[in-house]
Amino acid sequence: MFKNPSLPPAAPERALILTYAPPGVRGGLAAMLALDDAVANILRSTREPMLVQMRLTWWHDALTKLDAAPPPAEPVLQALASDVLPFGIEGAQLARLVEGWEALSEGDPCEAGVRVGYAVGRGGALFALAARLLGDARFDTAGAGQGWALADLARNLADPAAAAAARAEAETALVPALARRWPGSLRSLGALAHLAAMDLRTPAAQPLPAATPGRVARLAWHRLTGR
Repeated sequence: MFKNPSLPPAAPERALILTYAPPGVRGGLAAMLALDDAVANILRSTREPMLVQMRLTWWHDALTKLDAAPPPAEPVLQALASDVLPFGIEGAQLARLVEGWEALSEGDPCEAGVRVGYAVGRGGALFALAARLLGDARFDTAGAGQGWALADLARNLADPAAAAAARAEAETALVPALARRWPGSLRSLGALAHLAAMDLRTPAAQPLPAATPGRVARLAWHRLTGR
């Protein structure tokens, strides 16, 4: 399904974007993104469908159990328990992020419905929960989150037709989301969406640039203006 067996996030840009979050919840946002990275790497590095499903199920169950028991000795789960759950977000709600990846693992990304289920379950849910954590759940982050997820999918699918469709859907979702002015509390999420839009402008055959002056300047402008 994926052409890259493992694709870690661009660490300098991720670190920069996290500084846009209010200090008191910065660790929680980092933990949410680390959760997404951990689940993403299951699909990127595992070729056996049964093993993929087993590992996704493990994460889903482990997240749900955070509501009733201390976390096991797993760094991401411990970070979520200490930095996210105290802000009123439940483990069962975090488990829904896994369901977005399950939609992709169980279906064919050439099908529009599969891509929608993935985008809503991964990006839409992640941005919505992150907005709650960051203190402004009323701001509509759905398009930005879905576009962010689809942009990542577009660059990593091995099937050219599915990748092209995901790219078009990402562009459609991101245009109105990034035409808005983002509130200061949510500019870390807006920056992730802007980063996704910049990624889409890089040809799929080329590696993504990381922390170039132009990209950093665009992110800094968003932090300053919300645009």
